[in-house]
Amino acid sequence: MYFFNPTPGQSHLPLFLFLPGMDGTGRLLRTQQRRLSQFFNLRCLSIPPEDLNHWDGLTDRTVDLIQKELSLNLNQDIYLCGESFGGCLAMKVAMKIRDQLKGLILVNPASAFKQQPWIEWGSHLTDWLPSWLYPLSMIGFLPFLAKLPGITIGDRQALLEAMQSVPQRTSSWRLGLLRSFDIQPDQLRQLDLPVLVIASGSDRLLPSITEAQFLTRKLPKANMVILPNSGHACLLETDVNLCQIIRDHDLGQNLTKTQLVCQN
Repeated sequence: MYFFNPTPGQSHLPLFLFLPGMDGTGRLLRTQQRRLSQFFNLRCLSIPPEDLNHWDGLTDRTVDLIQKELSLNLNQDIYLCGESFGGCLAMKVAMKIRDQLKGLILVNPASAFKQQPWIEWGSHLTDWLPSWLYPLSMIGFLPFLAKLPGITIGDRQALLEAMQSVPQRTSSWRLGLLRSFDIQPDQLRQLDLPVLVIASGSDRLLPSITEAQFLTRKLPKANMVILPNSGHACLLETDVNLCQIIRDHDLGQNLTKTQLVCQN
């Protein structure tokens, strides 16, 4: 596991740490990078395709990497952003270092996984797919994962390649992690920091709005943003501007609206 900088580093800017979805590549922030990099020093987490760590191992390793970033970028504010699978990891990490974070952003967090019995049941099918069929199954899965008309052809290809880069065994393992993911309401109440929960209204994979409503009720300083026409992989959609969302819902502090005038 490691953090990489997808854009030229600007050490004077706040750190924006992105924790990726099931693919683990960290490469699917690509549509948002240019605008975010105007105001943040970006880092994306890369999880090796063969990684079979439990939540505790993933959490501890991520915390270690964040502490290393802090040692190289002293006195910087940190904003932690997790998408889908990465949203679950972000909550686990935030529990460990909440006093060091200025804000937490959760994008369609997969903590909603267990609310969909058919998805939980269907996730077991990955274990039984013939190895030759597994890469092809990703193509059929795309319409559930993303609202394809809102994503450029290049970004669709990047999404498919990222999905296919995860070996079948690892995919089964990470689905198992989602089935076992649990964070209690009293733990959520301890996350006393500004949180932005972003939910897609046209998410065909998870009940993201229901989960966002639950998290917003339990997190002491949470705001919810609904993207009514977006799919699960909303950050790849050309009409979604994460920088603008942060500008309009500035986590309650630290990033002023006059500072964040995001360019299209």
